[in-house]
Amino acid sequence: MAGGARPGGPGPRPAADRDPGLQPERTRLAWRRTTLSATVVAMLAGRQLLKGGAPGPVELVVAALTGLLWIGFVALAHHRMRAMAGGRPPGMGPRTALLVVGCTLALALCGVVVAVLPGR
Repeated sequence: MAGGARPGGPGPRPAADRDPGLQPERTRLAWRRTTLSATVVAMLAGRQLLKGGAPGPVELVVAALTGLLWIGFVALAHHRMRAMAGGRPPGMGPRTALLVVGCTLALALCGVVVAVLPGR
């Protein structure tokens, strides 16, 4: 059997039928959607923090931290998208994965702080 497919059942497709550009393209698009979502969330959090008069020191620190985390996340995502531009990309290293998870969790924590701030 060509490509190791079983007769009458699902199996791996022959290597000649596979388009190596589709998976990296889907992954790039997923990174773009994720960065767009992170941008919208960061903008809404900043708007919530800075609305209604002069912001206090806590609001300014949380807004600055949210902005820095957003910049870091977008930079990491852009790095991954560039790595996928030339054929099959290398796997994400543990350092990059840890940074992405850390940015995501820190942004979630900033969201919790924004939600529980009194008077906001």
